[in-house]
Amino acid sequence: MEQLDGKVGVITGAASGIGRAMALTFAAEGMHLALADIETEPLEETAELVRAEGVNALSVPTDVSDPAAVEHLAQRTVSELGALHLACNNAGVSGGGLTWEVDLETWNWVLGVNLFGVIHGLRSFTPRIVESGGGHIVNTASMAGLTSPPGMSPYNVSKHAVVTLSEAMSVELSMTHPEVGISVLCPGWVRTRIHEADRNRPSDPSDAMDEAIVVDAQEQAALDGMRDVVASLIEGGLDPAAVAVQVRDAVREARPWVLTHPDWMDMVRARTERIIAEEPPSVNFLPGID
Repeated sequence: MEQLDGKVGVITGAASGIGRAMALTFAAEGMHLALADIETEPLEETAELVRAEGVNALSVPTDVSDPAAVEHLAQRTVSELGALHLACNNAGVSGGGLTWEVDLETWNWVLGVNLFGVIHGLRSFTPRIVESGGGHIVNTASMAGLTSPPGMSPYNVSKHAVVTLSEAMSVELSMTHPEVGISVLCPGWVRTRIHEADRNRPSDPSDAMDEAIVVDAQEQAALDGMRDVVASLIEGGLDPAAVAVQVRDAVREARPWVLTHPDWMDMVRARTERIIAEEPPSVNFLPGID
């Protein structure tokens, strides 16, 4: 998809972080955009920034875990902007803890947004991209989709799933609709608010906590310490604008992978080698953490 000027795109998770950065980057290339997020006010702020680039922007509050809401987003995009050439399935949340202690509400919430949000997007956006003559899809996964850091199982599971469905769909598209490309974005530490994702949680996490599961003080202290370290690494992470430029280039070049952090590659390679050698997972789980 070398030509971006005048094309139409849809971006979920566009209110902040990587989503907002992608919106501004593609707007600067002359693309008209439908922007979606569950946070209404910052979503409209993104739309205003996009319009300032001289292109059209729709602001469509959307819960991507709801397939009807995503279908509505797709319908509005085509009906009001005339076509659909680029879909960035980017909305995401975080959630974790010790795997056996994570409540089912957290599992459902994280998988609902991170995985099923992508699935709903693919089901609604792909046919419309085909009908528009072709284009490109970007699914936001994570380096956690290529590794398995502890304390993050719901997030890891969702991102591994996005990686594998993107791989499978890449082959499927090459066989059936080669005019549509697909990339999977796997960022490492990026300056976003994903570690504050509970702000958008539909209800209080404690409401659904299984009372039979009790986290002792030592476990809680370890989890709190890990969250503090992760928050610090995120705050010192890559500028979302730099990620958006890499995404733009991948779309233009039809590259299947967007790997933003070269320093993570040794860990990805080591994980693969351990699997082949049938060795246990490494305890050196995240770059930047000793």
